[in-house]
Amino acid sequence: QVQLQESGGGSVQAGGSLRLSCAASGYTNRAKCLGWFRQVPGKEREGVATISIRDGTTYYVDSAKGRFTISQDNAKNTVYLQLNSLKPEDTGAYYCSGSVSPCATIPRFSQGAYDFWGQGTQVTVSS
Repeated sequence: QVQLQESGGGSVQAGGSLRLSCAASGYTNRAKCLGWFRQVPGKEREGVATISIRDGTTYYVDSAKGRFTISQDNAKNTVYLQLNSLKPEDTGAYYCSGSVSPCATIPRFSQGAYDFWGQGTQVTVSS
């Protein structure tokens, strides 16, 4: 089993920045692909960005490109999501996720493709 713990959420004004962290523990070598998802009340979780643990290849949804950056520190078993130029529509609970399959082989922005989830951290962007 892999445990994921998010941190770094908060409240910011539009245009601001936040850095989310996802610390992995347990059988971390099982996770081949780590991702970040956002969820707002009444809607399914939607993928934001993913990263391949093996080679660091990153993937973004269109709304995140140019504003968000996913990165990893393998020595710390931690994945980060840098959120810049935040907009009110970025508001939501952000969840870290892990898959035992490589990012390139799964529908990486679909929540059903992931095996492990953190508890989430709230990001609120005010206008």
